[in-house]
Amino acid sequence: MPFAFHSFRVLLISPLLGAAFAASAQAPIAAPEAAPTPAQRPEVVAAAQKLRQQVIDWRRDFHAHPELSNSEERTSAKVAEHLRALGLQPRTGIAHHGVVAIVQGALPGPKIALRADMDALPVTEQTGLPFASKATASFRGETVGVMHACGHDAHTGILLGVADALVAMRAQLPGAVMLIFQPAEEGAPADETGGASQMLAEGLFADFKPEAVFGLHVFSSVQAGRIAVRGGPLMAASDRFSIKVLGRQTHGSAPWKGIDPIVASADLISTAQTIVSRRTDLSKLPAVVTFGAIKGGIRYNIIPDDVEMIGTIRTFDDGMRQRIFDDLKNVATHVAAAHGATVDMKIPDQNGNPVTVNDPALTAKMLPSLRAVVGADNVYEPSLQMGAEDFSYYAKAVPAMFFFVGATAPGTDPDTAPSNHSPKFLLDETALDVGLRALLQVTLDYLHAPKG
Repeated sequence: MPFAFHSFRVLLISPLLGAAFAASAQAPIAAPEAAPTPAQRPEVVAAAQKLRQQVIDWRRDFHAHPELSNSEERTSAKVAEHLRALGLQPRTGIAHHGVVAIVQGALPGPKIALRADMDALPVTEQTGLPFASKATASFRGETVGVMHACGHDAHTGILLGVADALVAMRAQLPGAVMLIFQPAEEGAPADETGGASQMLAEGLFADFKPEAVFGLHVFSSVQAGRIAVRGGPLMAASDRFSIKVLGRQTHGSAPWKGIDPIVASADLISTAQTIVSRRTDLSKLPAVVTFGAIKGGIRYNIIPDDVEMIGTIRTFDDGMRQRIFDDLKNVATHVAAAHGATVDMKIPDQNGNPVTVNDPALTAKMLPSLRAVVGADNVYEPSLQMGAEDFSYYAKAVPAMFFFVGATAPGTDPDTAPSNHSPKFLLDETALDVGLRALLQVTLDYLHAPKG
């Protein structure tokens, strides 16, 4: 068998902070409240009942036809088509395939924005659903399966439902709502730009500056029917890295005549375990270094010239982030040199995502809205999440709140359910109803809130 491609993950994290990957501290938030939890708005209930099946149908259609980052042509066309049918005038082509529309209420009021992401992942689906993806695409020079393994199909369907509901109540709606259908949240392909940062760079908020932005994410580690949210830092900063180990090709029977980059790479990966486990103070904040893929060689009896590795770094602190960059460069350079090899590094490679930070005051203000949808006992504060989100760029521009909607069916343990990005990630579709009601309730409560 030829040695062509290996994909594996090496996780570096303190055992005491392992729970940061899952919203496992699921006690309800017990913060004092200035006012009792409001009831769910009747117009939210009515809209959810009316739109429930339509949102499911949209989500299943997008799920069956997923598209990779910066390739969301069909998805964006479907979104724009429906927004036009609602009488809106969507702007298309922002950050390649982004779609943006404004719902202008008939009454004066604030401006806010709502965001959904549209892209899928290079994952071959293994759910067995009748609407499972059979799509394939080219990714890093290989043909891969494509799947909505992170739930962006759900986010797109939910925001389309919110658009319907807001347009229907426009005559009683104060203010205006920007609907952001964003491409490339998972990251633009190599040598391309995209996602939230590019939408902002292309003037997303230039003519319509919202005073708040809201977003949600279906999450496997949260039980369906529950919502997880926390003020302040929520999700980690993420950075990519790439390391190419340069050796010298030779016959596999005579390794002493060359320089083996495979052995050097194995040693490099092993030594890199110490960066977090021995060199990073995890008593302060968690950190992760993950090697996601390694590629080198083509034949069983040839030692190749080089091996390429890519991965990700997750942190919550700028100083810690820089020290991990420096340590990884140091390890790569010196371990390779010990084998007689050299390295070509990009650490970091392309622009990363900053920490996703929920505005504490905004989150506290909107917490009753989330409780109105699922009940106070079903809204809780999760641990810090090592996953990352480019929603963080919007949160740097204006006050923001991002929350998790439970995706794992009752009776299934969220801690062991297939996670987001798994080929077996399975969304309980009640999350669509919860997401629609939550995003709509938050929107209406914010717009109708008395000034001051």
